[in-house]
Amino acid sequence: MTGPEARVAVVVPAAGRGERLGGGVPKALRPLGGRPMLVHAVQALARADLVSQIIVAAPPTLVEVVSRLLGPDVRVLAGGAERVDSVRGALRALDDDIRVVLVHDAARPLTPPSLVDAVAAAVLGGQPAVIPVLPVADTVKEVDAEGRVLRTPTRDGLRAVQTPQGFRREVLEAAYASSDDGPAVTDDAGLVERLGVPVTTIPGAEEAFKVTRPIDLVFAEALLARRPLAESGRS
Repeated sequence: MTGPEARVAVVVPAAGRGERLGGGVPKALRPLGGRPMLVHAVQALARADLVSQIIVAAPPTLVEVVSRLLGPDVRVLAGGAERVDSVRGALRALDDDIRVVLVHDAARPLTPPSLVDAVAAAVLGGQPAVIPVLPVADTVKEVDAEGRVLRTPTRDGLRAVQTPQGFRREVLEAAYASSDDGPAVTDDAGLVERLGVPVTTIPGAEEAFKVTRPIDLVFAEALLARRPLAESGRS
């Protein structure tokens, strides 16, 4: 069990191109309210009470640019070709006394600090792996390669997963040590599940949606415009 004195770090893999969003720049650097999404995301992490260290994996050619954007309190390193490479590299850069690691999508720029603290607190309280989730509102169909419906799973047992996802450091490091085994997964909890480690869910936040398509950016702009100046980072 992780003691209350343990330090918490957040890893932000932000080296992806984000081609679905367009705009000609890496997704994490797309403007939102006049500032890059990554800046919004990192500032929310910095406002969380339990976070001690933030490490950002940036596009290799933009490390200095991102460092200037985020300031001296955030460590920025060159990300890898794939997300898994970026997280693995960031894990190696953690301070020695970090015991809890959160992994957060830069494309969730409006995630409230309270959700960050809730995930961290759950791991500090003894859970080896914790993810925030929301109930699935839409009916979901499983289809084959030709688009034919195979089945309709009941929504009662389905959840949409958000970030940050939190882990005991040794659990996440073990998951990434074996990440090359088996089929690709789309989140860090998926790697942990392969180890047979239980993953606990907590309620997520509507504001923590992922900005992936241009319409998501419209929603994010509208939500940001409704926030108080202190929360939006505007002056």
